[in-house]
Amino acid sequence: MEFVDSIPVTRTGHLRPVPGREAMARSAARSSMPAITDPRAAQVRRYESGQLVWRVQCGDMINRERCVTVLVQDNQVVLVGPPGETARLTAGQLGQLRAALNEAAKLTER
Repeated sequence: MEFVDSIPVTRTGHLRPVPGREAMARSAARSSMPAITDPRAAQVRRYESGQLVWRVQCGDMINRERCVTVLVQDNQVVLVGPPGETARLTAGQLGQLRAALNEAAKLTER
């Protein structure tokens, strides 16, 4: 299964990444993880460019694979649906989304 990116990532070509910087960002993000995590959220949780995101697989109205993305920015939970699409979720996917939203909400409370 492959997740579809629904958040564009921009990079400037003239800047070179600093070695070890991404690992430090990942470590800092992990330390901000909620103490109690739901195993359903763990299946969809990942770090992308040092940002903690949850990507929940879903489908659209004509059964193409899509995803719903949850992330935290400025102490607010951001829910990003498939661009210009409707997200169709099974009961299991809905449980993953609920768990992801719960973990993200706990992060905003800190």
